[in-house]
Formats: sequence, structure tokens, C-alpha cells
Amino acid sequence: MQSHEKQSQPPGMSLGDIYYTLFRHKWKIIAFSSVGIVAAGLVYLLMPHLYSSEAKLFIRYVMDSRVPSGLDGDPQIKNPDPGGANIINSEMEILKSLDLAVQVAEAVGPEKILGKGTGETNKYTAAQVLQKNLLVEAPPRSDILRIVFQNPDKDVVQPVLSQLIDAYLRKHVEIHRSIGAFDDVLTQQTDALRSQLAQTEEDLRKAKTNTGLMSITETKTAYTEEISKIREALFNSQAELAEREASLQALQKMMPVKQTQASAEDAAVVIPSGKIDEYKSISGQLEAFRKKEQELLGQYTDESALVRSVREQIAAAQKAKEKLEADYPKLAAMQPVASQPGAAVPGDADDAVRITALQAKLRVLSAQLSNVTAQAESINAIEPAITELERKKDLEETKYRHFSTSLEQARFDEALGAGKMSNISVTQTPSPPFRESRQMAKILGMIAGGGIACGIGLAFLLELFLDPTVRRPGEIETRLRLPLFLTIPESHKNGKSRRPAARGAADNLSGEPQVEGAAASQNGVAAWNPNGLRTYYEALRDRLVTYFEMRNLVHKPKLIAVTGCGEGAGVTTIATGLAASLSETGDGNVLLVNMTGGQGSAHPFFKGKPSCGLAGALENETRDSALVQENLYAVAEVGNGDKLSRILPRRFNSLVPKLKASDYDYIIFDMPPVSQISVTPRLASFMDMVLLVIESEKTDRGAAQRAVAMLSETKANVTAILNRTHRYVPERLLAEG
Repeated sequence: MQSHEKQSQPPGMSLGDIYYTLFRHKWKIIAFSSVGIVAAGLVYLLMPHLYSSEAKLFIRYVMDSRVPSGLDGDPQIKNPDPGGANIINSEMEILKSLDLAVQVAEAVGPEKILGKGTGETNKYTAAQVLQKNLLVEAPPRSDILRIVFQNPDKDVVQPVLSQLIDAYLRKHVEIHRSIGAFDDVLTQQTDALRSQLAQTEEDLRKAKTNTGLMSITETKTAYTEEISKIREALFNSQAELAEREASLQALQKMMPVKQTQASAEDAAVVIPSGKIDEYKSISGQLEAFRKKEQELLGQYTDESALVRSVREQIAAAQKAKEKLEADYPKLAAMQPVASQPGAAVPGDADDAVRITALQAKLRVLSAQLSNVTAQAESINAIEPAITELERKKDLEETKYRHFSTSLEQARFDEALGAGKMSNISVTQTPSPPFRESRQMAKILGMIAGGGIACGIGLAFLLELFLDPTVRRPGEIETRLRLPLFLTIPESHKNGKSRRPAARGAADNLSGEPQVEGAAASQNGVAAWNPNGLRTYYEALRDRLVTYFEMRNLVHKPKLIAVTGCGEGAGVTTIATGLAASLSETGDGNVLLVNMTGGQGSAHPFFKGKPSCGLAGALENETRDSALVQENLYAVAEVGNGDKLSRILPRRFNSLVPKLKASDYDYIIFDMPPVSQISVTPRLASFMDMVLLVIESEKTDRGAAQRAVAMLSETKANVTAILNRTHRYVPERLLAEG
């Protein structure tokens, strides 16, 4: 039975748990809430009222001329980021600084800020009070600073806030843009850099003057081009010289022998030098005309006017040449081979002259190349020094320009002064004093809310941690892992009486049981009074009958034990009510056995005197004395508790055959509470059902868990009855929870 319908405890708290906690401890919550509300009222009455003045500043950007952004000397402009952090926070810290508060306290007067009645004139104390009552905040996603000053004296707040804004604007200029001693440093650095730059320029000028240079780069480029041109001319001259020498040698080899002999024979004939020159000129012209003819024939036809004109010139030159050769035959020997069609005529005189000229040209070009190369090498030698001077000059010029610009900017900022800045605007001047209600409401809300929160917190603290009892039906299934048979409320069914519904043997079972009318049994035993809980006992009876039918338990008698986890849980009353309810069905006899003998308890049916024992109730001859009402018998096992716990299990074993042979349908055992020394765990294995009665808000959860564990070891079918439950949550909220 103990494994039937077991549920695991759900994580966290459900809405029903919250409702239960709040309504169960509602008076604690109401008490703490009342204390909080009363405290808030006292604070409102006793706390002096504050007056406030509010102003707003719009910060477009922050220009810091003392920390240049680059070497160009421009001031660094810092725009506030979208979140208002960094720059805005820096300006907020300036507004809340102690130095600024001291300046305002000195300007306004410490006695005004501290109060005229205090007689205090310490400016630092006044500055601390000013800081404490000053609120500076930046609304989200804006570049606005909201400044609020509060003071009990309404005549002070507006002047103090006005003075604070003026002092802040001056402080802003002093921090970001004013120069002060920084001006002297800039001036000294600028003068020193100016002197260094002048000295460097003089050294560079002297170095260039000594070498005759204007620009080292341009000079090197010019020398490079000149060397290249000389080398090109030298290479061309060397090539032409080699060509002339090879041509002369070839002409001398091709010269005819007979001409050489004829020349020797006619050596005596003298040719005028003028004729020789004329002959050479005509031969040169003829050769030139022939070359030109070949060029024209490559572009034009033979019938072209240009070709015919050149040929006419060739014919005229050829005629003049032949006339000279006829007059002076020796001239034919001097004609170049190429000038004579089909013959080789040596011209060694012209080639020899050209060779001599080329050799002289080569000597001059070589000398020029050596000279220019030497000059270029000298330029390369002095280049590092001049380059270093130029680099130094550029660096000093950059530094000088940077410091000079910074100095000018600083002087401009100094001349600009506070109150003329375009980067900070007063979007709202200090407002007239008004009574501060938001902060008062906030304080009062915190006090009242604190009382409510303390009450609710205490309720949940008690419910979750400090109260270890079993309180609700859900805990039976989730924590104890037992099926719940019945929940019996604390009040009567009709709700008019608040008297406990089912007290234990030590409470309302004190020997003076309630009697319905004057009814009594024939043996003088008081009749049973259900005290308005008959419906619950009948429900318990129906649940048991259904349980046995569903499990096909048809044997007789059925043994049912009713026990608890401690004294006063209502075990005896529930056992009595269950027995009486079963007897009223008329199906068979019911026997109620009180197993708590020797513990000072008195059963309602007994009027303080047990009639007979269990053995006597099983005998037909003696059980009539145990009859208390129709179909219902009540007996008790009386004796010392320790002795009973030792002998009862042995006696019970001997009585089992008699129990099975009896004509009782149900035998209800009113058992002692479950403990390590009680007889209940040892007899539980004989029972068809064990009903564990748990008193709501009284039975310790740990004790209940230990009782369940001891009963489970006997493999008994254990179910739970939660007695004296309280309904705290209204009906309409129960459905929601």
C-alpha cells in the first residue's frame, strides 16, 4: 500500500503554496505591515521637510586643449558616448567634488547651509552637507545632467544651486581648457625649439655651401644622368673606332697590286692639293647621292621625280669626277673601293683621320667620366651628414609648429573664459524652491514596504525552514510518500463551533463523554457522540470498504489498526468513530480494541472502566459484557505498558486463530503511538490496514517520516489520515492554487 500513488515533491513553490503561506500567517503579515505603516507615519510627522531646486545642463562635447589629439596641435574634442558614460560621468564627478563644494560653501556661507540655529561656520562641514544633499544624475540615452539640491531652508536651495553651476563652469574651464602654469611650460618649450631649429638650419646651410649643393637629391640625380651620358658617348666612340680600324684594314687588303705598282711608277707626278680635295668632295657627294638613291628607291618607283633628280645629280658628279681622273690619273688610286662600280678603291686617308679623331675623343670622355665619378663619390660621402641635418630640421619644425599652435590655443581659451563656452549650455536654470515629495514618498514607501516585506519574509521563513510540522494534505503524498485516506478539519461541519473536532484521550476523552440525549446502553456504558464529525467517519468507512472490495479482501474479520506519531493526535476518537460507523451498516459485528492500556486513557464507551479483555471478546459466553451498542463491542488490553509491549505480541500470535474464527466483520485496534519501544510496529504486520493519524501543524515531519519507515519495515499497508486541518485560503482561491 505504501507504494501506491506515491508522488515526488515538485520543485519550487506553486501558487497554492504561496496562498497557503500568506493566509496562514496573515496576522503576522498584518502586524508587521501595520508596524511599517505606523513607522512611515511617524517619519512623515517627525522628519523635517526638505525643499529642492533643480537645474539641467546640456553637454554637447568636451574640448580638452591641454591634451592634444595629434602632432598637428588641434585640441581634442570628446563627444559623450550614447550611454552617457565616461565623459558624462567625469563631469558628474566634478560636480560632486569636495573642492567645488568648499568653493560654494565659502561663497554662500557655511551658516546658511548648516542652518542658522546651529551656529556652525566650518566650511568643510557645510561642504559635506552640501555633497550629501546634492543629487547629480544623467537620464538614460541623453547628454543632459540633472542637478538637484535639497535643504530644509527654502531660501538657501536656489542660491546654492546657482553658485554651484557657476563654480562648475569655472572648474570645467580650469580642468579642460585653462592653462595657468601650463602657459609657462608651453612658452619655454616653444622658445627652446625655436633656437634649436635656427641652429639646425644654419648648420645645414653651411654644409650645403661648402659642397656647392642646393639639394642632395637633385645633385645626385644630375651626376647620375651625366655619368650615364658620358658612358653612352664613350661606348659609341669605342664602337665607331673599332669599326673604322676594321674598315681600314679591310680596304688595305682589298687594294690591287697593279695600282700599287703604278703609283710607285707615277710617284714623280705631283697632284695639286686643291684637286685632291675637290676629288674627295666629289667622291663623297657621289657616294651620298647613291645612298640617297637607294633610300628613295625603297619608297618610290624609278619614274618618281625625286629619284630622277637624284640620278641627275649622280650623273653630274660622276662626270666631274671622271674629268678630274682624266686630268690626273693618280686620283683614281685614292678613290674608295665603294665609289668605283665593280672595283675596290682604297680610302685609307679618310679612315685614318677619323680614327685619330676618335682616339682623341675617347681620351677626353674617359677623363670626364673619371672627374664626374669622383665628384659623385664626394657627394655620397657627405650625404649622411646633410640628410641627418635635414631630418633634424623637419622634426624640430614639426615640434615647434605643434607647441606654437598649442600655446595660441591655450591663450585663446584663457581669453574666452568661463560662461562663454558653447559646449555646455544651461538648459534649465535653478528652479524656485519647491517642497520635495518624491524622496519623502520614496522613504515612506521603503519603510512601509519594509514592514510588509518583513511580515511576508517571516511567513515564508517559518513555512519553509522554521516550522517542521506536517500541515497540508499535499505533504502527506510528496514528503511522506503515503496515500491520504481522509482529511478531517478542525471545526465542526456547520462551522458554528470552533471547539476541537477530535481531541486525544487526554483531552475530551477524560471520562465524561458527551451523551446524545439520555441514551445509554443496558450495561450503563455511555453512548458514543460523534460531535458533528459523523460525515467524515462515514467517508472513512466507505473508503475502507471500497479499498477492501477493490483488492478482493473478503476474509473475516478484517484487522484495522489506528495509530499516530505522538500523544493527542486524535487516534482514539478516530478509532471510535470508525468502529461506530462500521457497526451502523448492520452487515456484521465490529470489535473495538483499546491497546493503550496502562497509559491513563479512558475510552468513551467505557465510562472509565473497561469491561473485559480481547480474549473475553472472542468468547461468545463472555463478550456480551463488551457490547456497547448494536453490532459494536469494545474491549481493552489493560496492564503495565512495558509488560504489555513484551507479552502482547506472543498473546496476539495465540489469538490469531481465534480472531479468524470469530464472527466479527471488522476489528479496530486503537494502537499506541509509533515509536521504537511501542508495540505498534510489531503488530502492524498482522493488520490488513494501518491508519496513521497525523495532526496538522502539530506532528513533526521528522517523527512522521520515522514512523512511516518503521511501519514500512513490517510490510504493512499504511495510509494516512490528516486530522485537525485548518482552511486558511478562501474557496475561490483554492481553485486557482
